[in-house]
Amino acid sequence: MIDDRMSYTKCPDPTAEDAECPSLIRVITPKEKDLGEFSVRRALPHGRTRSVGPWVFFDHFGPAQFGPGEGMNVRPHPHINLATVTYLFEGAIHHLDSVGSDAVIRPGAINLMVAGNGIVHSERPAKEMTERYQMEGLQLWHALPESEEEREPSFHHYPSEDIPTFKQEGVTGRVMMGEAFGVESPVLTFHPTIYFEASLTSGASLDLPEVEELALYVTSGDVTVDGEPCPIQSLSLLDMKTAKQIHADSDARFAAIGGAPIGDRFIEWNFVSSRKERIQQAAHDWKMGNFPDVPGESGEFIPLPEIMERYVKPS
Repeated sequence: MIDDRMSYTKCPDPTAEDAECPSLIRVITPKEKDLGEFSVRRALPHGRTRSVGPWVFFDHFGPAQFGPGEGMNVRPHPHINLATVTYLFEGAIHHLDSVGSDAVIRPGAINLMVAGNGIVHSERPAKEMTERYQMEGLQLWHALPESEEEREPSFHHYPSEDIPTFKQEGVTGRVMMGEAFGVESPVLTFHPTIYFEASLTSGASLDLPEVEELALYVTSGDVTVDGEPCPIQSLSLLDMKTAKQIHADSDARFAAIGGAPIGDRFIEWNFVSSRKERIQQAAHDWKMGNFPDVPGESGEFIPLPEIMERYVKPS
């Protein structure tokens, strides 16, 4: 999670901000929150779009300026039945978790944390940032298939140089997860998944990969799909039966997520599961202190939100 004040996920009702057009099923304007140090834009889950492929949560944080010792500072908190994927455009984050992982993520790298039957982690400022710096990145969650939901938790760090790149005329990109544009990412997947980013020079185009579901999130520039605009800092859900090509009308950068549909999931607070009773059990276990500790942390943690207290069984 990005911040304990952002921990409870509640989908907004559909609004007039959803756009309908031939190659786009919907354009989702993220719900934005100012956290003081930086802003977060949450595009998933949404009232009419609970997922794109296996992806059930999409946060864009920053850009924000920080001084030494400042930055993302999120106390230990739990997850179940999902995998978190963190990717930075700028900055650094120090990750600690209950399976003993201790890693600093830097731009271009991938942190994949597989929660499985339960994991606890924190996100802290990186001590190596000794001068003023800028932070911007994406944190996504993808649901695990039902057969993998209760697997043992694990953490996987992939440095930037391990993430494959692709180039076309006016296009440079990276495939963070899955396979597209003739390259395949080494990042572990559990379900047909695609996650890539690309930068296009003005006038350049990129043919869309073949995938059941796909959405674009434009971070800069003017991007269209088959002539239909994809607004900046919004999640554009494509109709993959008709959508063919991305085009940049100015220098632009975007991220894309998708894959095969994974089915309905319950999402409450930091928990995702195919079974509501599993979320109830996780809430009770967090309240009762039954999750593992994070080595190196001082005993701090994000308490169970009041709205989740209904799941705590009487002692």
